[in-house]
Amino acid sequence: MSHRSARGRSASRTVALALAASLSLAGCGLLDNGGSEPTPAETETALERVYDSQFTRDGTFQSHISVDGAQDIDFVYTLYPTKSTPRTNEWYPRGKKYFSFTFQAYDLARDLRDPFRTKRKVYLQKIKVTSRTITSGGGKTQKPYKLNAIAKNITFDPEPLSTKYGMLITSPKGAFELRNQAITSTSLDTRGIDLMFTATVWIQTEAGGSEYVQREVKQTVPIAIFESEEKTEVAEIPVNAN
Repeated sequence: MSHRSARGRSASRTVALALAASLSLAGCGLLDNGGSEPTPAETETALERVYDSQFTRDGTFQSHISVDGAQDIDFVYTLYPTKSTPRTNEWYPRGKKYFSFTFQAYDLARDLRDPFRTKRKVYLQKIKVTSRTITSGGGKTQKPYKLNAIAKNITFDPEPLSTKYGMLITSPKGAFELRNQAITSTSLDTRGIDLMFTATVWIQTEAGGSEYVQREVKQTVPIAIFESEEKTEVAEIPVNAN
């Protein structure tokens, strides 16, 4: 009985030592990151080496903007990739890359649940977007996306609430939305794309009043583009998909 127990204890020690050695070797592999998945910190560092971009890192971008002459009005641009090219870490220079965006205004002088009549109305007249590339070799700047239009004529809603000032974008009754916008191919040395948004808006000076002020609401959105000779993979999606 005692001999069997000794042999059992010896076998247990042998297994424990083998397991410890195995874990030690595995630990070395993890430290070397050989064949393992990159950590979030490593991924973020790699992304920053390409072109730092909240849109690419988070899979969405949202800004909150205030402008002079419109106290407590919060203008919100929101951008996100569509289901046709959803993996932003696989956006390469070649091939189209698709995104959607919205633009909306919130009257923060009122509570979100206050009656809509007590909120200042904001109307979007025009929306303009330009673009520029950032290249690794300082090559010629390209402009892979552009837009310049009357907002009510192109928004997703075919019948937006509109006046002579444009279409209503005050939340929750109004919002501008544009889907499946294509960024075209660029040179292989492209490492980033900037989208520059300019919205021309008319803002009611007080709820229910007849006076409005005109302002431009601007926002630049950086997008990382990863080095590859492959084309960005584009999936077919329904016409009403986002």
